[in-house]
Amino acid sequence: VQLQASGGGLVQPGGSLRLSCAASENIFSINAVGWYRQAPWKQRESVASIGSSGNVYYSDSVKGRFTISKDASSKKAYLQMNNLKPEDTGVYYCNADWTSLSYARHFDSWGQGTLVTVSS
Repeated sequence: VQLQASGGGLVQPGGSLRLSCAASENIFSINAVGWYRQAPWKQRESVASIGSSGNVYYSDSVKGRFTISKDASSKKAYLQMNNLKPEDTGVYYCNADWTSLSYARHFDSWGQGTLVTVSS
């Protein structure tokens, strides 16, 4: 089972995108989720996270513009990004703790990234 991030693309400043994080196969649940991004020539940084109980964290750079969520029925996580800025450009990755259909817990699983480019 692999995690897959999707939804990236090219958007103008001020625009919006919604990223999704999903497992490549059916799983029992997706638990805690974190979104990270890596801009060109920069280290990967944490953008937002949501815990198993729903508690959320946002980096100061995205607070008020991004919203993280997860859906128990679809077993997906999302990152709604509004009022995008050029400095939001980068490859976005999801990282999750999830439970398989056999109820095995899996921690610190990374998905392949999706590229977000904010440019006019």
